[in-house]
Amino acid sequence: MTEAEENGGRTVVLVHGIFDTPRLFRRMARHLNGLGFRTLVPQLTPRSAACGLDVLAARLREYLEEQLAAGERFDLVGFSIGGLVSRYYTQRLGGVERVRRLITIASPHHGTWTAYALPNRGCRQMRPRSEFLLDLNREAAMLERVGFVSIWSPMDLMIVPARSSRMGVGEEFTLPVPIHPLLAVSRHSVELVGRLLKEEMPAE
Repeated sequence: MTEAEENGGRTVVLVHGIFDTPRLFRRMARHLNGLGFRTLVPQLTPRSAACGLDVLAARLREYLEEQLAAGERFDLVGFSIGGLVSRYYTQRLGGVERVRRLITIASPHHGTWTAYALPNRGCRQMRPRSEFLLDLNREAAMLERVGFVSIWSPMDLMIVPARSSRMGVGEEFTLPVPIHPLLAVSRHSVELVGRLLKEEMPAE
């Protein structure tokens, strides 16, 4: 049996972070495709997140409705604010019924002080103790239904404090990577995501 057959042709959706493009995930998509997964990498605009993370999540939902069959389940990987967008889709827009596994990489689940660098709506939502994050985190236990994983680095200089990427729900993995974007492209991160997605999911 081929790896594609073992994975059942499962789809993985990779959601980029602020100012990123789908190019960020070239290495990860190539690795996952080699394992037999089908990868989708949407371009979410505006890249500055000025419209708000909830709006980006709605656009993610529209993209998924266009690309996937009705009711089709899939895995979701979000980098940086892409993890928050993925969480909002999962927790607020019905994604919990479709997402098999949600993996966030270096996502500011409890906010980051660097979000004060820009005054737009999306950055305000990423600030520590923002109403957006407080509201989302009140129902964080819901993430246990989708095999939630948080990957983060205690050396991350973009997520301040770095421990903001910890959730206390699901599984947690740390990688010693100091440069924020490298968490999406390093060999250790790419291989870890591949291994986690290949794990047999609990019976439904």
